[in-house]
Amino acid sequence: MRDHIRKPLVIGNWKMHGSLAENRDLLEFLAEHLNSSTPVSVAVCPPYPYLATVNTQLANSAIQLGAQNLCASESGAYTGEVSGAMLHDIGCQYVLVGHSERRSLYGETDADVAAKFEAVSRADMVPVLCVGETLEERETGLTEGVVSKQIDAVLDRVGIQGFSNAVVAYEPIWAIGTGLTASSQQVQEVHAMIRQKLAELDADIAIELQILYGGSVKADNASALFSQPDVDGGLVGGASLDAEAFVQICLAAE
Repeated sequence: MRDHIRKPLVIGNWKMHGSLAENRDLLEFLAEHLNSSTPVSVAVCPPYPYLATVNTQLANSAIQLGAQNLCASESGAYTGEVSGAMLHDIGCQYVLVGHSERRSLYGETDADVAAKFEAVSRADMVPVLCVGETLEERETGLTEGVVSKQIDAVLDRVGIQGFSNAVVAYEPIWAIGTGLTASSQQVQEVHAMIRQKLAELDADIAIELQILYGGSVKADNASALFSQPDVDGGLVGGASLDAEAFVQICLAAE
Protein backbone atom coordinates (compact mmCIF):
# COMPACT_ATOMS: atom_id res chain seq x y z
CA MET A 1 0.00 0.00 0.00
CA ARG A 2 1.38 3.40 -0.96
CA ASP A 3 2.29 5.62 1.97
CA HIS A 4 -0.10 8.58 1.74
CA ILE A 5 2.53 10.98 2.99
CA ARG A 6 4.10 11.14 -0.48
CA LYS A 7 2.31 13.12 -3.16
CA PRO A 8 3.09 11.79 -6.64
CA LEU A 9 5.38 13.94 -8.78
CA VAL A 10 5.88 13.86 -12.54
CA ILE A 11 8.69 15.88 -14.12
CA GLY A 12 9.01 16.42 -17.87
CA ASN A 13 12.61 16.66 -19.06
CA TRP A 14 12.52 18.35 -22.46
CA LYS A 15 16.25 17.79 -23.03
CA MET A 16 17.46 19.81 -26.07
CA HIS A 17 14.06 20.19 -27.70
CA GLY A 18 11.52 22.96 -28.17
CA SER A 19 10.93 26.38 -29.69
CA LEU A 20 8.97 29.40 -28.54
CA ALA A 21 5.95 28.33 -30.61
CA GLU A 22 6.11 24.63 -29.70
CA ASN A 23 6.56 25.41 -26.01
CA ARG A 24 3.59 27.77 -25.98
CA ASP A 25 1.27 25.18 -27.55
CA LEU A 26 2.48 22.43 -25.23
CA LEU A 27 2.13 24.53 -22.09
CA GLU A 28 -1.33 25.80 -23.01
CA PHE A 29 -2.53 22.20 -23.32
CA LEU A 30 -0.88 21.13 -20.07
CA ALA A 31 -2.22 24.09 -18.10
CA GLU A 32 -5.71 23.36 -19.40
CA HIS A 33 -5.66 19.70 -18.34
CA LEU A 34 -3.48 19.78 -15.21
CA ASN A 35 -4.82 22.19 -12.62
CA SER A 36 -4.66 22.72 -8.89
CA SER A 37 -7.26 20.00 -8.32
CA THR A 38 -5.01 17.40 -9.97
CA PRO A 39 -3.65 15.26 -7.09
CA VAL A 40 -0.20 15.10 -8.65
CA SER A 41 2.64 17.63 -8.61
CA VAL A 42 3.88 18.41 -12.12
CA ALA A 43 7.03 20.19 -13.29
CA VAL A 44 8.73 20.78 -16.64
CA CYS A 45 12.44 21.26 -17.32
CA PRO A 46 12.97 23.26 -20.55
CA PRO A 47 16.36 24.19 -22.03
CA TYR A 48 18.00 27.25 -20.46
CA PRO A 49 17.02 29.84 -23.13
CA TYR A 50 13.31 29.18 -22.54
CA LEU A 51 13.22 29.11 -18.74
CA ALA A 52 12.17 32.72 -18.20
CA THR A 53 9.49 32.61 -20.92
CA VAL A 54 8.13 29.30 -19.68
CA ASN A 55 8.03 30.65 -16.12
CA THR A 56 5.86 33.54 -17.31
CA GLN A 57 3.57 31.16 -19.19
CA LEU A 58 3.18 28.96 -16.11
CA ALA A 59 2.41 31.90 -13.79
CA ASN A 60 -1.28 31.08 -13.33
CA SER A 61 -0.98 27.32 -13.61
CA ALA A 62 -0.31 24.50 -11.14
CA ILE A 63 2.80 23.42 -13.08
CA GLN A 64 6.21 24.09 -11.59
CA LEU A 65 9.48 24.95 -13.31
CA GLY A 66 12.75 23.05 -13.25
CA ALA A 67 16.14 23.23 -14.95
CA GLN A 68 18.16 20.41 -16.46
CA ASN A 69 21.56 21.27 -15.00
CA LEU A 70 23.60 23.95 -13.23
CA CYS A 71 27.14 24.90 -12.29
CA ALA A 72 28.34 23.87 -8.83
CA SER A 73 30.00 27.27 -8.35
CA GLU A 74 27.97 30.22 -7.10
CA SER A 75 29.45 32.81 -9.49
CA GLY A 76 32.65 33.70 -11.29
CA ALA A 77 34.59 33.32 -14.51
CA TYR A 78 32.79 30.23 -15.81
CA THR A 79 31.87 31.11 -19.37
CA GLY A 80 28.77 29.29 -20.55
CA GLU A 81 27.68 28.17 -17.09
CA VAL A 82 24.57 28.99 -15.06
CA SER A 83 24.41 29.21 -11.26
CA GLY A 84 21.78 28.04 -8.82
CA ALA A 85 21.06 31.61 -7.75
CA MET A 86 20.28 32.53 -11.36
CA LEU A 87 17.89 29.61 -11.76
CA HIS A 88 16.17 30.45 -8.48
CA ASP A 89 15.97 34.09 -9.55
CA ILE A 90 13.88 33.26 -12.63
CA GLY A 91 11.52 30.90 -10.82
CA CYS A 92 12.99 27.40 -10.90
CA GLN A 93 11.91 25.09 -8.11
CA TYR A 94 13.67 21.91 -9.23
CA VAL A 95 17.03 21.15 -10.86
CA LEU A 96 18.09 17.80 -12.31
CA VAL A 97 21.56 16.66 -11.24
CA GLY A 98 23.48 13.64 -12.46
CA HIS A 99 21.25 12.75 -15.41
CA SER A 100 22.79 9.78 -17.19
CA GLU A 101 23.41 11.90 -20.29
CA ARG A 102 25.42 14.37 -18.20
CA ARG A 103 27.39 11.52 -16.69
CA SER A 104 28.03 9.64 -19.95
CA LEU A 105 28.32 12.44 -22.53
CA TYR A 106 29.97 15.12 -20.40
CA GLY A 107 31.97 13.02 -17.98
CA GLU A 108 30.31 14.16 -14.78
CA THR A 109 31.60 12.07 -11.88
CA ASP A 110 29.76 11.09 -8.71
CA ALA A 111 31.71 13.85 -6.94
CA ASP A 112 30.66 16.42 -9.57
CA VAL A 113 27.04 15.40 -9.14
CA ALA A 114 27.28 15.65 -5.35
CA ALA A 115 28.68 19.18 -5.65
CA LYS A 116 25.80 20.15 -7.95
CA PHE A 117 23.27 18.59 -5.58
CA GLU A 118 24.65 20.75 -2.78
CA ALA A 119 24.57 23.83 -5.03
CA VAL A 120 20.86 23.30 -5.79
CA SER A 121 20.02 22.99 -2.09
CA ARG A 122 22.15 26.03 -1.27
CA ALA A 123 20.12 28.06 -3.77
CA ASP A 124 16.87 27.03 -2.04
CA MET A 125 15.62 24.69 -4.77
CA VAL A 126 14.94 20.96 -4.84
CA PRO A 127 17.67 18.76 -6.34
CA VAL A 128 16.46 15.80 -8.40
CA LEU A 129 19.27 13.27 -8.08
CA CYS A 130 19.39 10.90 -11.05
CA VAL A 131 20.93 7.48 -10.45
CA GLY A 132 21.06 4.31 -12.49
CA GLU A 133 23.09 1.51 -14.03
CA THR A 134 24.12 0.45 -17.54
CA LEU A 135 22.86 -2.75 -19.18
CA GLU A 136 26.22 -4.43 -18.59
CA GLU A 137 26.11 -3.48 -14.91
CA ARG A 138 22.57 -4.84 -14.58
CA GLU A 139 23.44 -8.10 -16.34
CA THR A 140 26.43 -8.67 -14.07
CA GLY A 141 24.46 -8.07 -10.89
CA LEU A 142 25.99 -4.68 -10.07
CA THR A 143 22.81 -2.59 -10.00
CA GLU A 144 22.61 -2.20 -6.23
CA GLY A 145 26.31 -1.42 -5.88
CA VAL A 146 26.31 1.18 -8.65
CA VAL A 147 23.21 2.99 -7.39
CA SER A 148 24.44 2.86 -3.78
CA LYS A 149 27.79 4.35 -4.80
CA GLN A 150 26.06 7.22 -6.63
CA ILE A 151 23.95 7.97 -3.55
CA ASP A 152 26.91 7.58 -1.16
CA ALA A 153 28.78 10.36 -2.98
CA VAL A 154 25.92 12.73 -2.15
CA LEU A 155 25.59 11.45 1.42
CA ASP A 156 29.32 12.01 1.95
CA ARG A 157 28.89 15.62 0.86
CA VAL A 158 25.59 16.71 2.42
CA GLY A 159 24.61 13.95 4.86
CA ILE A 160 21.19 12.36 5.17
CA GLN A 161 19.66 15.76 6.02
CA GLY A 162 20.42 16.82 2.45
CA PHE A 163 17.68 14.42 1.33
CA SER A 164 15.01 16.08 3.49
CA ASN A 165 14.20 18.45 0.60
CA ALA A 166 15.24 16.42 -2.42
CA VAL A 167 13.95 13.96 -4.99
CA VAL A 168 15.67 10.83 -6.30
CA ALA A 169 15.04 9.58 -9.83
CA TYR A 170 16.05 6.02 -10.69
CA GLU A 171 16.79 5.83 -14.39
CA PRO A 172 18.32 2.58 -15.65
CA ILE A 173 20.53 3.83 -18.47
CA TRP A 174 19.68 0.81 -20.59
CA ALA A 175 16.01 1.85 -20.60
CA ILE A 176 16.45 5.47 -21.71
CA GLY A 177 15.51 6.18 -25.29
CA THR A 178 16.04 2.52 -26.19
CA GLY A 179 12.43 1.43 -26.05
CA LEU A 180 13.46 -1.08 -23.38
CA THR A 181 11.64 -0.60 -20.10
CA ALA A 182 12.47 -2.16 -16.78
CA SER A 183 9.62 -4.32 -15.49
CA SER A 184 7.49 -2.91 -12.70
CA GLN A 185 9.02 -5.48 -10.35
CA GLN A 186 12.60 -4.53 -11.33
CA VAL A 187 11.80 -0.88 -10.74
CA GLN A 188 10.13 -1.53 -7.38
CA GLU A 189 13.13 -3.58 -6.20
CA VAL A 190 15.57 -0.73 -6.84
CA HIS A 191 13.26 1.92 -5.40
CA ALA A 192 12.76 -0.15 -2.25
CA MET A 193 16.52 -0.63 -1.96
CA ILE A 194 17.11 3.13 -2.22
CA ARG A 195 14.48 3.88 0.41
CA GLN A 196 15.82 1.18 2.75
CA LYS A 197 19.39 2.46 2.33
CA LEU A 198 18.33 5.96 3.40
CA ALA A 199 16.00 4.62 6.12
CA GLU A 200 19.01 3.11 7.85
CA LEU A 201 20.22 6.69 8.35
CA ASP A 202 16.88 8.43 8.95
CA ALA A 203 13.56 6.60 8.69
CA ASP A 204 11.46 9.79 8.60
CA ILE A 205 13.39 11.31 5.70
CA ALA A 206 13.29 8.00 3.80
CA ILE A 207 9.53 7.53 4.14
CA GLU A 208 8.84 11.06 2.87
CA LEU A 209 11.34 10.98 -0.02
CA GLN A 210 9.77 11.00 -3.48
CA ILE A 211 11.55 8.42 -5.65
CA LEU A 212 10.68 8.76 -9.33
CA TYR A 213 11.23 6.31 -12.16
CA GLY A 214 12.79 7.55 -15.38
CA GLY A 215 13.35 5.16 -18.24
CA SER A 216 11.04 5.22 -21.27
CA VAL A 217 7.95 6.12 -19.24
CA LYS A 218 5.01 6.20 -21.64
CA ALA A 219 1.26 6.59 -21.38
CA ASP A 220 0.76 2.83 -21.81
CA ASN A 221 3.16 1.70 -19.06
CA ALA A 222 2.81 4.54 -16.55
CA SER A 223 -0.03 3.03 -14.51
CA ALA A 224 1.79 -0.26 -13.95
CA LEU A 225 4.98 1.54 -12.93
CA PHE A 226 3.33 4.11 -10.70
CA SER A 227 1.21 1.49 -8.90
CA GLN A 228 4.33 0.11 -7.22
CA PRO A 229 4.51 1.06 -3.51
CA ASP A 230 7.90 2.80 -3.70
CA VAL A 231 7.42 4.50 -7.09
CA ASP A 232 6.22 8.05 -6.48
CA GLY A 233 5.96 9.30 -10.06
CA GLY A 234 8.20 9.71 -13.04
CA LEU A 235 10.97 11.63 -14.73
CA VAL A 236 9.68 11.64 -18.29
CA GLY A 237 11.84 12.30 -21.35
CA GLY A 238 10.49 12.02 -24.89
CA ALA A 239 6.86 11.54 -23.90
CA SER A 240 6.89 14.88 -22.06
CA LEU A 241 7.03 16.62 -25.45
CA ASP A 242 3.72 14.99 -26.47
CA ALA A 243 1.08 17.03 -24.66
CA GLU A 244 -1.64 14.36 -24.61
CA ALA A 245 0.75 11.56 -23.62
CA PHE A 246 2.28 13.65 -20.84
CA VAL A 247 -1.14 14.49 -19.40
CA GLN A 248 -2.07 10.78 -19.47
CA ILE A 249 1.18 9.95 -17.64
CA CYS A 250 0.52 12.62 -15.01
CA LEU A 251 -3.02 11.35 -14.44
CA ALA A 252 -1.71 7.77 -14.16
CA ALA A 253 0.32 8.92 -11.16
CA GLU A 254 -2.92 9.57 -9.23
